[in-house]
Amino acid sequence: MAPKKPFPGSNIVLSLGLIIASAVYAAWQNISNQQTKTSPAQEFKIANDAFLRTLTEIRAKSVSAATTTPSSTLTLRKLSGAYLDGSYLGKSIDAYYGIVQIRVAIQNERLANVQFLQYPSDRSTSRYINGEAMPLLISEAIQVQSAQVDGVSGATFTSQAFQESLASALIQAKN
Repeated sequence: MAPKKPFPGSNIVLSLGLIIASAVYAAWQNISNQQTKTSPAQEFKIANDAFLRTLTEIRAKSVSAATTTPSSTLTLRKLSGAYLDGSYLGKSIDAYYGIVQIRVAIQNERLANVQFLQYPSDRSTSRYINGEAMPLLISEAIQVQSAQVDGVSGATFTSQAFQESLASALIQAKN
């Protein structure tokens, strides 16, 4: 008996089957990756929570060091929450629509003034939103004497970048 000849289009059918299977697998991977991606706001919250945990650890170490070593004016300032007088520049933070950077002024060991050096302003919508949000952010920061301010609805990215830039400036004011 003679050997059977393969179907002439079998290689094409096999190739198409592999292509379709690869496409389905790629689509499945894409869908499953989209379900696990985090938004910029979620990424900020994760980073901010880690930052706050680090600050808490630093404060805890400062308290334990203060109880075992002679106290100094600087240690007492750090523990009491007071800042060192001066002007401090915050980090430049990407707020999606532009950069946010602030400068703080500390007087009498208290946050006296916050100034926006940069903020998203290249679009009319950004100018309007930030014109409304910036005074609120500044006012609350001075009132609470920290970077833990409530975000302004509609200016989420600016609010988050403000908090991060302010926090970096206030860390300098504690050293």
